[in-house]
Amino acid sequence: MKDPELGASSAPHGASGGSNVPNGASDSAKNGLGQHGHSVQDAQGQSGSEERRFDQNPKKRARRRRRGKSKQAPVSTEDVASAAVSAPEDKPSANAGTKTAKKRRPNRFRRRGRSGNKNPAPNAQITLVALQVQPVEAPQPVVHDAVRKDNRHSGAALYAALDLGTNNCRLLVASPTRPGQFRVVDAFSRIVRLGEGLGATGRLNENAMNRAIEALKICRDKLDSHDVRRARLIATEACRQASNGEEFLARVKDETGLDLEIINRQTEARLAVSGCGTLVERETDAVVLFDIGGGSSEIALIDVSERRSPRLAEHIIAWTSLPVGVVTLAERFGGRDVTTDNFAVMVDHVAELINAFTERHKLGDLVKSQNFHLLGTSGTVTTLAGIHLGLERYDRRRIDGIWMQNNDVTEMTSKLLSWSFDERVANPCIGADRADLVLAGCAILDAIRNVWPSQKLRVADRGLREGILTELMSRDGAWRNRWLRPSA
Repeated sequence: MKDPELGASSAPHGASGGSNVPNGASDSAKNGLGQHGHSVQDAQGQSGSEERRFDQNPKKRARRRRRGKSKQAPVSTEDVASAAVSAPEDKPSANAGTKTAKKRRPNRFRRRGRSGNKNPAPNAQITLVALQVQPVEAPQPVVHDAVRKDNRHSGAALYAALDLGTNNCRLLVASPTRPGQFRVVDAFSRIVRLGEGLGATGRLNENAMNRAIEALKICRDKLDSHDVRRARLIATEACRQASNGEEFLARVKDETGLDLEIINRQTEARLAVSGCGTLVERETDAVVLFDIGGGSSEIALIDVSERRSPRLAEHIIAWTSLPVGVVTLAERFGGRDVTTDNFAVMVDHVAELINAFTERHKLGDLVKSQNFHLLGTSGTVTTLAGIHLGLERYDRRRIDGIWMQNNDVTEMTSKLLSWSFDERVANPCIGADRADLVLAGCAILDAIRNVWPSQKLRVADRGLREGILTELMSRDGAWRNRWLRPSA
């Protein structure tokens, strides 16, 4: 049995005995020192008391404390306050065998539901520390994981790519993530038809230039709103062919402040390949990649049968740029009302241009391999894929990287030929902007399929902008230097 005199003298104002014990503190009758340093002997063999059985099982006590189901009676606020006021701040006894428990660490330094101190050994001696009542603070707001995930990109380096083509004006702003990949921060795309009438006059007309400049002003505002580390702004076939192309770019510089460069066809082909590197799988032996543009079409022969480097552009063994695109072909042969015979004439015209490519057979027998396929990056192939899937609205996530069989491409082309101009306009994957251009693109695609027949075509909703970003990030060491990437 406990000594009532010892309990009364060692813990004043309700802190004695086993009734009102603060949460996490040991009973004063447990082996060790009392609150004033008096040695207390454990009452061995007294297991009849339920309270004593609980105190002799520290593991059980700790487990129940974590569950919030301790059998100890709660401490009233008045008792704890009086104990805190009345208890003298005595230092522990200087006995040689005494061991003082460590002061409990703040919650932020220990795991939830676990005390900062380990359970004392059965024969250990401890010192009770008087509790002080602290005012209850208002709960702090919780930062959710979703907010932290968004904020982690705020300090990442940003890169930008702008592509002013014959038909479109496109912008991408992105930050590097995992090696070879990036996260799009901002984007813009608008059909401006800069090359409208270029085939007949050899010059960019005033209306087309005005449309392009209005789109470029939006791109400028987007670039100004971001802290871009590196940027590359390019112009392609329309500015290459037009006699007033340089004059137009000077006007762009004056009115928008953007300094665009006209790239050559070889650079354009390389950038198209660089943007599609992740779509060429490991088991692939060879690929014919094509980019059907508004004023030109780039074709690259890629051999990855012997080795594979991270940069797909290093595997180009031959390339060509056809001086024909959807805009120039539709203006020459008609794109609004296209008959089967008219379509065949367009295919033959493109085939003649491809036949002038002397290195078109450089892949040799690899084109007969099951691991050979076509890879298309253009509005033509993405449109065919959207129609093939029967999308009610164009969805890039479902299009980019999709596989189409050769028969599927033939079927979609035949379906488009059977539609009137108004039916093509009504299709959500075509719309009014592409209704008079899509069949011209299909004619270029058919000519490519005839020269490099394949049972598979992979669709890429990516191109020059992605290639520019990939090269900018790679040259800048964005995937090697962690300070250029967002923290994980």
